[in-house]
Amino acid sequence: MWVVKLGGSLNQDALLPQWLELLAELGGGRVIVVPGGGAFAEQAREAQAQWQFDDLAAHNMAVLGMAQTALMLQGLCPALQAAAGEQPLRRVLLSGQPALWLPLDLLRGRADELTNWRVSSDSLALWLAQRLHAERLLVVKSCDIDGRRTLAQLSEAGVLDAEFATRARNAAFPIDLLHKSELARARDLLLDETLSCRPFAV
Repeated sequence: MWVVKLGGSLNQDALLPQWLELLAELGGGRVIVVPGGGAFAEQAREAQAQWQFDDLAAHNMAVLGMAQTALMLQGLCPALQAAAGEQPLRRVLLSGQPALWLPLDLLRGRADELTNWRVSSDSLALWLAQRLHAERLLVVKSCDIDGRRTLAQLSEAGVLDAEFATRARNAAFPIDLLHKSELARARDLLLDETLSCRPFAV
């Protein structure tokens, strides 16, 4: 099982349909797509900055932003089967379909280690991959990715969120970062799991 995080910056990108087509074509029974929040989640940041409500409310709003993105992705690519929760996601894969995480299971009634802005949808994708014992996590970004940098350095540069590198230390699977233009590379990885990508150190 692979977890593939599509950055929210792709929500308005012309390459988005190609990514969805690729994952639908090659991801049946093996890929769970994690949506970024994009502009939907950014609205939560803006509202919190204006009204100064707590991070718990902002977290739940951002999660609903990810869910909005998920519904949009399914609308664009109905082959992706949306599911909320670990067991429903597993059932989608067992049926031979590619899964799309509708992250309503991340809504919280009280604050915990996930309900702050140091944790973005990147770390939430990593959290899901760890809970599901995934074989690989692939994170697709719109910004340039310097393969010479560690995950910690990429976090410091704002490419990944502040918690990602720390949480990645316990990952028992490869973590690959791809630029949105690397569709061919992603196809090669999906077709041949023995290929490696950028060997990012923590």
